[in-house]
Parts: sequence; C-alpha cells; structure tokens
Amino acid sequence: MDGEFVNWDDATVHVMTHTLHYGLGVFEGIRSYMTAGGPAIFRLKEHVDRLFDSAHIVQVQIPFTREQIVNAVIDCVKINKLQECYIRPFVYIGYGMMGIYPKDNPIKVAVAAYPWGSYLGEDAIQKGIRVKVSSFVRNHVNSNMSRGKVSGYYINSQLAKREAITLGYAEALMLDTDGYVAEGSGENIFIVRNGKLKTTPLTSILEGITRDSIMKIAADNGIEVSETRFTRDELYISEEAFFSGTAAEITPVIEVDDRKIGKGTPGEITKKLQSIFFDTVHGKVDKYHHWLTRI
Repeated sequence: MDGEFVNWDDATVHVMTHTLHYGLGVFEGIRSYMTAGGPAIFRLKEHVDRLFDSAHIVQVQIPFTREQIVNAVIDCVKINKLQECYIRPFVYIGYGMMGIYPKDNPIKVAVAAYPWGSYLGEDAIQKGIRVKVSSFVRNHVNSNMSRGKVSGYYINSQLAKREAITLGYAEALMLDTDGYVAEGSGENIFIVRNGKLKTTPLTSILEGITRDSIMKIAADNGIEVSETRFTRDELYISEEAFFSGTAAEITPVIEVDDRKIGKGTPGEITKKLQSIFFDTVHGKVDKYHHWLTRI
C-alpha cells in the first residue's frame, strides 16, 4: 500500500475514504500462471498501461511510475510466495474533502495478490455455462466512458449478474444502448458463425487484454476474426460462443436465454483456442513468450 508492504489483515482504509462513497477508482485484474521455469505474469505491461489509461480518462494522477507499479506487482507475487494467483492493482481517492469533487484528496495505490481459481468455476471452463440476456443495459459511452476500468462502473455489472444468478443462470449478457450485444458483466464475448470468429467492436465495451490475445492467437492459427456488431438473435443461431477475460479466461457459452448454442456443448474452435491460450499462459508456446513476465 502506497509503496510499503503491509500484512493482509492490516490493509485497511478509513471509513471516509472518498472512493468508498463515490466509486471513482481504477483497477486491474492480472493473473500469474505456473510455467516450467516458475511463475509468470501474463501481459503485465499491457495491464499496467491500461491502469494508467483508465486513470488518465477519469483525471486521476497516479503518484507512481509505470515501472514502479510493474515492480510492485512482481514483488507482491514474490513476497507472498505465490505461483498461480490473481493480482489486483487498485488506485483510489483517499480520505480528505467529502462531496462529489474530491479537490486535493490524496491518491492512494494498493496491489494485492491471492490464489484464485477460474472465475466461473472449473466445470464452466470444461462444460460451458448458461447465460441470460440482462434487463440492464450496458452504460452508454458518454454516460460512463467504456475504455476505463473504473470501480463505480461495476454497479451496472453487479445488478446484471445478480439478476442472472437469481434466475438460475451462471452469467449475464448485456446489450448496448442500441440493442446490440455488448459484453458480459465482466467479460468480452466471441461467437462463431460459418466457421468465422466475431467479437463486439470497441465502441461500448472494455478493451479486453484477453480479448486481444484471443484475436491474435486466432489470426495466427488461420481462424478469420472480425470486430463487428451482432444482435442477440445472431448469437442464438451461432455455432459457438464463449466469454473471455482475465478472471473468466476462456469460458464456453452453451446456452443463451434457454436456447442451445450449436450442439449445446463447447465447440471445436472454442476448444482449440482454449488449448492454445492455456498452453500460452503456462509458457508452452514459444511464439508468445514475450507476453510472460517471469518471476
């Protein structure tokens, strides 16, 4: 916290912390995976760059350099003797002036790392999940700026996720304000139509780092991929669908709104991309070694 390691139980904030009340903070989700050469963090530079981009968008000045944040992430994994883990850098506005405009409140930075398995469960990775299109619409691009990974934006996601879980589904799928498919509550989405991969363009969604990785892997393996809007009914008649994200990794979607996707099981392209992705993060694909930061 703010350049010093503290014990987990002592990592506390004041009850009047500005971000706690008003939600203006930025964060990242990063994973470390075990490889033959030891733990390695996946696309660390890109995650730290996005953290700084998010802060720039919401006009929060991070009081550390990118290099210092990178080193803090690495050291946090090291000092906790972790191998496979989830890492959460968090930039927030501290205790000071209350009210909507924080004025001269201090900008605080924390990095936490802890063991965490697959976000939607190991069964989800292997067998796929059932999804519900949410009654909650993804925020408009001029309501909440979608390129920023901002804490308060996730109220929208929480409402959608809670609704889906309550109705018996594993995850929510959100539409944009024009009615096209946007993303999950915390994941990007891909579909397969006629053997080709489609994903939502970067108009109303977060610029996912796993999304970018999948697009590069697909292109390198002869799978045509395009960024284009599609409707919920095109999703219904797709051959395959899957979510991507640091937490969700690659999770097949086998049913949407009680309609089977394809055969109702993870598809061949999804399984191929899953296999290459997991080999990549575990250091088994030489072509993508530059995505790994060894610990």
